[in-house]
Amino acid sequence: MKKSKLLLAAAILGTLYIVYLISYFAGGIASSDGAEALGAGIATALVMPHMLFVGLAVIFNWIGWALNVRWGALTAGILYAVSILMMFIYAMFVVLQMIFCFVAFAKMKNKKVE
Repeated sequence: MKKSKLLLAAAILGTLYIVYLISYFAGGIASSDGAEALGAGIATALVMPHMLFVGLAVIFNWIGWALNVRWGALTAGILYAVSILMMFIYAMFVVLQMIFCFVAFAKMKNKKVE
């Protein structure tokens, strides 16, 4: 069975974004100044729910693509949508992945259970 190119594109974009998020906020916490480190820690705490849901979405995104399962694509799309709700100002970074996952879910064939 053919694998979804949309899921692959969403997984690659999601992986790049989560790597960027982790490196950006980890670099801010490692600052040498105490006040800067405190500010970066507060910012990281505020963004952490968004990071968590994006990370989970990427995992399910890769599962959906690798195993070619509809539930993985649907779960990833929902988790991307929840990550948007957690930090709306970062919506532009995950809305494409969310759309790709939902479209891939709609295009995937339903496997019959026998």
